[in-house]
Amino acid sequence: MASISMERGGSVRGERDGIVALTVPARAEFIALGRLALTGLARTRALSAEMVADLKLALTEACSNSVRHAYDEGREGVVEILYELSDDRIAIQVTDDGSGFDPQTLERAQEELDEGGLGIAIIRALTDELEIGARPEGGSRLRFTKYLT
Repeated sequence: MASISMERGGSVRGERDGIVALTVPARAEFIALGRLALTGLARTRALSAEMVADLKLALTEACSNSVRHAYDEGREGVVEILYELSDDRIAIQVTDDGSGFDPQTLERAQEELDEGGLGIAIIRALTDELEIGARPEGGSRLRFTKYLT
């Protein structure tokens, strides 16, 4: 089952700040929900069609990594997507509570740009900032930011 929630930012940032959280089952058919949510959120900002397409591709790659690699065969799990919108940027974080990953494997994939590392290379090329790491409570965290100005 998917769930979505929205939280308005405080007075520290701009009036239009907000965080939207979407939690979906870690199955390929639910990645489309993340893309749809992003499309709807993008309408609250004056984003070009090209930027929205780039962000949707980056999001698809990030979610696909969690769906494909986070959970052992047969194990149920979820992917959580946090969309953080402010006047000058959009940040998207994709997390899972799966088995995590070996950072050395990620480095090798980046160097070789094989099928396993191509998604990360795409995200890196389409966004302004990228952070990848393990979550303290287990699983993986991938966060990318795109500046709007």
